[in-house]
Amino acid sequence: MEFQTLLQSILIMAVIIGIGGFIGFRQPLTNDSRQLVITIIVNVALPCIILDGIFQTPIDDQLWTQIVTTFFISVLLNCFGIFMGWLGARALPVDEKKRRQIAILSGLGNTGFIGIPLCAALFGPKGALLAAIFDAGVDIVLWTVGVMMLQGRGAFSLRGLKSLINIPMLAIVGGLTFALIGFVPPEPAKQIFGTLSKLASPLAMLYIGMLMPHFLQAKRLVPIRLISVPIIFKLFLFPLLTALLLSVYPIDAEIASITLIQVAMPTLTLASILFARYAGDEEMGAMTTLISTLLALLTIPAVVYMGSLLQH
Repeated sequence: MEFQTLLQSILIMAVIIGIGGFIGFRQPLTNDSRQLVITIIVNVALPCIILDGIFQTPIDDQLWTQIVTTFFISVLLNCFGIFMGWLGARALPVDEKKRRQIAILSGLGNTGFIGIPLCAALFGPKGALLAAIFDAGVDIVLWTVGVMMLQGRGAFSLRGLKSLINIPMLAIVGGLTFALIGFVPPEPAKQIFGTLSKLASPLAMLYIGMLMPHFLQAKRLVPIRLISVPIIFKLFLFPLLTALLLSVYPIDAEIASITLIQVAMPTLTLASILFARYAGDEEMGAMTTLISTLLALLTIPAVVYMGSLLQH
């Protein structure tokens, strides 16, 4: 991966987020407009990135091995990230419920909205596919381990598992099934997937920028100590430790690069929504998402550069 290409992609992301922020201050998002943008990104653009990646990439035995390996690495690393965040939260004078929330903010990143489009820009269709597989692992951990922690009990419900049935997940399963049986869509369909896939990155960045005024208008100030722990762990400690692990174990170079970028993603955008649903600290989730997203524009290149040094 060319480091200059990564810097250019991050710079483009920053500019589009800034444009989104300007739009958000001039024309604040309403609940209806937020839902519309989310629907387009999640149900149209991201599935098209995934399907474009599948149908543009010859899937052989090597790629199947990479897909399975990426998925299991994602599940293991995200569980490990949550555990690290929980250990870090134990140093704070907060109750156990708050520690669990901090652990989720520390371990789970925005691998869908930001990670998949970024990997598509850096590595092409195959990178988008593997990034989507990594994101599927994040979803599995979020709606099982994450929900169990927020609910404070040791079992997950079928309601949580139902959240795994979404359009991007169906695109992964359906696309890989078609690839397995050798189905190739007609050329016009492939062109549609390719065209719509290009919506994902700019729309996602605009949406994050337009959310900034909403996050900044929080009902109360969140203590910096509550935000600092998940940000430090999510943007610095967890990615650097992952880079060290990837340098020690003999892992395919493409998987290692995509894994490192996905682990370096800022806190997941769903944090505030998830916390609101399960009686968590919605403001803490929103502010952590905002600050970590802005800081990630600086930390992602730094982490990837450190990872490249460790792997040589």
